[in-house]
Amino acid sequence: MSILRSIAILTFAATILAFASSPRMPGQSQGSQPAPNKANKNAVGAGASQRGKKLVLKDGTFQLAREYQRSGERVRYLSAERGDWEELPAALVDWDATAKAEAAAVNDENAFLKTVHHEQAEQTAEMPRDVDASLPVAPGIFLPPGEGMFVVEGKSVTPLNQVSADIRNDRKQRLKQVLSPVPIIPSKRNIEIPGAKASRRINSERPEFYLREPAPDPNAVSTIRKSSRPGENGPEIELVRLTVKGGKRQIESIRSMFGQDISQDRNSISMQRWDVAKDVYRFTLSQELSGGEYAFAEILPDGVNLYVWDFGVDRQSAAGPSSKH
Repeated sequence: MSILRSIAILTFAATILAFASSPRMPGQSQGSQPAPNKANKNAVGAGASQRGKKLVLKDGTFQLAREYQRSGERVRYLSAERGDWEELPAALVDWDATAKAEAAAVNDENAFLKTVHHEQAEQTAEMPRDVDASLPVAPGIFLPPGEGMFVVEGKSVTPLNQVSADIRNDRKQRLKQVLSPVPIIPSKRNIEIPGAKASRRINSERPEFYLREPAPDPNAVSTIRKSSRPGENGPEIELVRLTVKGGKRQIESIRSMFGQDISQDRNSISMQRWDVAKDVYRFTLSQELSGGEYAFAEILPDGVNLYVWDFGVDRQSAAGPSSKH
């Protein structure tokens, strides 16, 4: 009998504990007033961390509520900490302070979102774009992968090949120096590309050009060749109209005296450079290209890069202004 009596007592106790621990319905009132939150009333972000509103009391404490309703002399609120509907006398609530706390919480949230958006915008601006897949150069046309110079003609995007140029002493100028009794005639060197015509021909009126430079990694191997060290402020590119002489295309003529260069002559075409992505540059022309031979030459600190991107234009149009360098 004592065993049966013990089992009955344990069963009754378990029933009482289960009932006491079960959640109350929103319509049920509390038998006792909840203990106020003794946290510092100036603690910034307490409501945000609990995802609740501050129901500020006149004694300086507050209750965190997901929502609250004032009904006559009572205030019912859904506690953000306990997850239950609770009640307290409306006379205990400092309604002005509650409204100010709610407005401050809204301002803090807006400021936080503004900061997050600003940081995301900065990260997006600093982040290198995957230009191989996302850099449009024409409607529905994207820049192909790889380094080098590309030409855009309508909906066609193709690379230009780099060719090697040579530096040759001008024979006529050398002969003048030999015949002159006084060494006042400057020497002359010409930078030339073998062959009278480039294999690549362009016939669109206003082609555009894109250059993708290698990333600034000293250990990386680039497909873009340079005859001397590059500059530090991005590529300095010029479009040069070449002079065809004796089966060669001349890029530049350099005059020097007593071991010092005194002039560099090349016929550069006016164009504008646009930085469109990390290590990617767009070049637009200010004039139509008339028929002739051309080359993109990079101007390095030590002079013209001897590896250039050449092409020819077969169509005839009025030649615009060019500049002598």
